[in-house]
Amino acid sequence: MIKMFTISHFFQYFGQGIIILLVVLFVLFISVLILGRALVKKDILIFPSLIIFIIDVFYSPLKSLGKRLGFDDTLVDQVGIILRNRANKKKFDSVPPEKKIIVLPHCLRVADCEATLKESGIKCTKCNKCAIGIIKGKAEPMGYKVFIVPGSSFVKKIIQKHKFEAVIGVACYEDLNLTMMAFADYHPQGVLLSRSGCFETKVDLKTLFETIGCGKEEKE
Repeated sequence: MIKMFTISHFFQYFGQGIIILLVVLFVLFISVLILGRALVKKDILIFPSLIIFIIDVFYSPLKSLGKRLGFDDTLVDQVGIILRNRANKKKFDSVPPEKKIIVLPHCLRVADCEATLKESGIKCTKCNKCAIGIIKGKAEPMGYKVFIVPGSSFVKKIIQKHKFEAVIGVACYEDLNLTMMAFADYHPQGVLLSRSGCFETKVDLKTLFETIGCGKEEKE
């Protein structure tokens, strides 16, 4: 009888603990979404490290909950990008260009691009028909290495096979946030595409060059 009583109470308390945990997580997720929206709309910065940690650990549940509650689909990614940019800016700037890399999405290419796929991504021919050649022409003389990646698997290859200390990523909201997560140990800075999609996207070169540190007054 004592054994049965103990086991039954264990499962009772265990079930109650699970319910309490779920309630706490729900309240936490709601708080992160509300604080995140305030950050995006009013430029209010509250508990940045905690919010980044929660976004990293609970990324998919946060995205799903935000969608169900009618928040902007990109809210979680917006918050992640803004907070990471701010949190990493000082350390990123302290790293010399020759120890930095730039990761560009292949969708920036033009339709008749003649670049070929290599082990570390797309090998640009610098034809200057799209923003990639312009970026390489400005960044590489400064010491940056530029990679054009067709997928997330190439990000892993870059981390495994190349030595660097800081990174700039260019992508749409979700891809950029996930890329910055992958490069979390390299003080990432993110630049959003000014026109997203899967084909002939655009990036604001002025913003990108300011991030690089050359202040080129151009737009693509």
